[in-house]
Amino acid sequence: MGLLDNLKAKLAPAKDKVSDLAHQHGDKVHHGIDKAAKVVDEKTKGKYSGKIHTGTDKAKGAMDRIAHKEGPGAGGGDTFTPPKSPPPAS
Repeated sequence: MGLLDNLKAKLAPAKDKVSDLAHQHGDKVHHGIDKAAKVVDEKTKGKYSGKIHTGTDKAKGAMDRIAHKEGPGAGGGDTFTPPKSPPPAS
């Protein structure tokens, strides 16, 4: 077993715990994201509304993925999946 496999095995329980917490408190997190976005939008007087809206949508999407509310691959390709093996040497 390689170093990364050992690390993944040790972090699996933490990942499950974070997923459970995100699932249980997702509505509170979404509310907090909306509240923060509203405050920032008011402070910037609407100058960055589009960017704030985009950021909140991405944050909510990430929360949903963590909470496993969406199926795999439903995020639109925002995540990076590293290759399983290194590229061949030239």
